[in-house]
Amino acid sequence: MTQDTANRLGILRPIDQTELPLMLSWRNAPAVRVNMYTTHEISLTEHMAWWDRIKNRADQQYFMYEYQGSPAGIVAFNGIDINNLHSSWAFYASPEATKGTGSRMEYLALTHAFDVLKLHKICCEVLAFNMPVVKLHEKFGFKIEGILREQHKIETGFVDIYRLGMLSTEWALKRDQMLAKLLDFQTFKEKP
Repeated sequence: MTQDTANRLGILRPIDQTELPLMLSWRNAPAVRVNMYTTHEISLTEHMAWWDRIKNRADQQYFMYEYQGSPAGIVAFNGIDINNLHSSWAFYASPEATKGTGSRMEYLALTHAFDVLKLHKICCEVLAFNMPVVKLHEKFGFKIEGILREQHKIETGFVDIYRLGMLSTEWALKRDQMLAKLLDFQTFKEKP
């Protein structure tokens, strides 16, 4: 990625220990929590214990998404399987993130998955009431591989889970198109 593209899309970088409270504040935001499997408000003690358990695991990678010099979201890869070359991934943005943050994060996550981790396949799960994220993933080339019916219990009952996946060959076909769209959006947004 060129420096100009990085300036316009942002970067994924390691999470600094001092940023863990910020990460937690985003994760505990009601608009983020409602879309997660774990919806209770997470304490700092619980968050720090979780971080200590996962920070050095080979099958987990967490990144801070930084946009225009400021932290703006989290990208995670879980269950990285180097033998079968697949992983699950997830992301969430700061509640104050600008329009387009999710798309920029998704582009960078897919680039990391297929160019850096050299995966063959990446997967994700989305709660059925979060259809805007399902549509976002589909826009990037993810395919719905299945719907786990009434798989997750929430306060009001049970909800389906959409399981989506993408192969490296599918990303290769979409990558340039998605980059062009993101850069066009940034150019439009930056014009006075």
